[in-house]
Amino acid sequence: MQQEDKRELSESYFSKERLAEHHFRSYNSFLERGMQDVVTEKEKIETDIGDKEDEEPVWVELGDVRTVTPRVREADGSEELLYPQEARLRNITYSAPVFMEMSIVKGGEEEEERVLDTTETKVGRMPIMVGSEKCNIAGFSDDELVEIGEDPADPGGYFIINGSERVLMTSEDLAPNKILAEYDSKYGDEIQVAKTFSQRRGYRALVLVERNREGLLEVSFPSVSGSISFVTLVRALGLESDEEIVHRVSEDPEIVKFMLENLEEADVQTQEEAIEELGQRVASGQGKNYQLKRANYVIDRYLLPHLHEDGVEDEETRINKSYYLCRMAEACFELALDRREADDKDHYANKRLKVSGDLMKDLFRTALNKLARDVKYQLERANMRNRELTVNTVVRSDVLTERLEHPIATGNWVGGRSGVSQLVDRTDFMGVLSHLRRLRSPLSRSQPHFEARDLHATQWGRICPSETPEGPNCGLVKNFAQAMELSQNVDDERELKRELSSMGVEGIPGISTEATQTSADD
Repeated sequence: MQQEDKRELSESYFSKERLAEHHFRSYNSFLERGMQDVVTEKEKIETDIGDKEDEEPVWVELGDVRTVTPRVREADGSEELLYPQEARLRNITYSAPVFMEMSIVKGGEEEEERVLDTTETKVGRMPIMVGSEKCNIAGFSDDELVEIGEDPADPGGYFIINGSERVLMTSEDLAPNKILAEYDSKYGDEIQVAKTFSQRRGYRALVLVERNREGLLEVSFPSVSGSISFVTLVRALGLESDEEIVHRVSEDPEIVKFMLENLEEADVQTQEEAIEELGQRVASGQGKNYQLKRANYVIDRYLLPHLHEDGVEDEETRINKSYYLCRMAEACFELALDRREADDKDHYANKRLKVSGDLMKDLFRTALNKLARDVKYQLERANMRNRELTVNTVVRSDVLTERLEHPIATGNWVGGRSGVSQLVDRTDFMGVLSHLRRLRSPLSRSQPHFEARDLHATQWGRICPSETPEGPNCGLVKNFAQAMELSQNVDDERELKRELSSMGVEGIPGISTEATQTSADD
């Protein structure tokens, strides 16, 4: 290839749209689908109105949400289009109004439901990424950009908050909903652990299946102090017979022998006994009815939440959870028998990257919850004072706005993370491009973490081997390789399941045999 051809190829590849494309795609996806998904999850805002006798319950139903392009309200009350350069010069936030359909509904079991008020109201302002689809300069020619004071070569991909340019750092994270088997670092090879970060709707629960020194399996998960026997837990989930439990873990004679040891040591034999045992652990000292209720709530809510599907019976979900735990137990035994190697946490197949859209979705979820609490309070206060209940009087738009802008302005994100948003490095043009393609690890800078800081073979072609800072951040702050592209929106499980079904894979949960046949015919 000629030198001129190489130059032309690299110039076309490294165009301004390409370098920050992962930020744009992710953020545009958040505006198109992510925001609506979060609102659909929330569905309604419950209130305490109706708790008293002779009082009808009232709640708010949430509908479609949409964002327009950035606007600024002037002193005379008029609204004008806002451009990034104007936001920088006036030290204001480059954000756009967010509108949501809300309906106040009144009625109960005896009375027919009545809609008191329904309207699309402004719920707050969303910071808009410069260069995204909702940005006012999207699609402008170079001459038009120069005319409004923008640099045609500026790559975009950042936000403007109170006049400051802030970029959201791409964050590394361990892959959720994936079983990782490893040895417990405190005890060497004596204790085998299978763990999974079960994630659903922003809630993340670490579930551990541990094989202790006596060879017995124990499970740890949130809201249960200490660990609970594996056999007790799977029996509580609906796998009662010894044969069924062993069969679900493995058919291998060596593993069957290990499982029989666990079954011999089991304290409970039936599902009722298992739930009672769990109830005593999660609500000790309480009445028996409360213990049973709490035990059922804990295993439905906190144990492997990613397997919970809306509209699916609890019994079906629980059986799926028990099968998943059996798979984790098998991973522990395979590790003990040297049938598999310990999973490498630094392998890039075991990692996922959170880009701007994912980070904004987490932020919007907490902001919406804060808005919901405020709407609940305003509704109850208006009802107590016998005022007319209307959407516009109970929604305060500054609540959502403040919860969206403050974390981007400070970098202190939800979940206790800091440094997520940073001031754009404007030292030179290459500094800007480097900053937009930087990624950070959540690990502490004060700890050695030698293996995490090392170059890993799976980073080849994905992560730049040389661009990393000196000092405590070395190896934890990295940069994308030049020609690296980030795949997105590959988390549609049903699409993947259908694809597998069409290839003849049977027994996929959530896909019926009729659907399999249809997709195979297609």
